[in-house]
Amino acid sequence: MYKHILVPTDGSNLSAKAIRQAVSFAKSTGARITGFYAAPNYSVQIFGDFVPADFITPQEFAKQTKRTAEQYLGAIQKAADAAGVRCKITHILSDTPWKAIVKAAQSNKCDLIFMASHGRRGLAGLILGSETAKVLTHSKIPVLVHR
Repeated sequence: MYKHILVPTDGSNLSAKAIRQAVSFAKSTGARITGFYAAPNYSVQIFGDFVPADFITPQEFAKQTKRTAEQYLGAIQKAADAAGVRCKITHILSDTPWKAIVKAAQSNKCDLIFMASHGRRGLAGLILGSETAKVLTHSKIPVLVHR
């Protein structure tokens, strides 16, 4: 059975539900968990002399990203600790979360990715895309999708 499960999160309510189910699944199979968050890269749009009102420095961005990662990944750690499931957490900066998820699963030697799906279909799915669909398409590691 599965021994090491990657549990990516985006901080959404659907991710929170998937986290609870992933921890329960890990406990039932004796697996350990790696919680994962891919934060967006720092970017700023400056046009000539115009600086946007919401401009933040790279240092402030790093602080905000760290706080967000701690919040999102803290939920995984807390759930795993409460269930007695071994867990480590990690985050990186990436503008392509699906690539980061696949790479994290490989580099952490996970044998399952357990993730949520927002279930976007039709035009919304085409325009917004689906990180889960991209992971499913590109991962050589099995993916369990929770909805």
